[in-house]
Amino acid sequence: MAIYNTQITSLSAGSADTLASGSGTRAITTVIVCNTGATDLTVTLYAVPSAGSAGNGTMIVNQLTVPAGDTVSFDQEKMVLGSGDELKAICSASGLTATVSTLAV
Repeated sequence: MAIYNTQITSLSAGSADTLASGSGTRAITTVIVCNTGATDLTVTLYAVPSAGSAGNGTMIVNQLTVPAGDTVSFDQEKMVLGSGDELKAICSASGLTATVSTLAV
């Protein structure tokens, strides 16, 4: 199992932050997004195939509000990343931290 921690700082899909990537086949078991700030923020997540880009066609979560000081967890569905695939994110302003747990398959 591997854990990746990343601050989400990007404000546009064109420069979305990479939360996890496939260097072999990996299953994402959990994604946790924590708002460490004092105001509500939004997060948008993208499942980007190898050689693809973040945008409307790869969006899996659209501007989900994460209340100030709160945490959201995505752990109901699993996602398998092949080599070169990426989970990416953008936010409405700095203050979000993502933790992604993966498992080699």
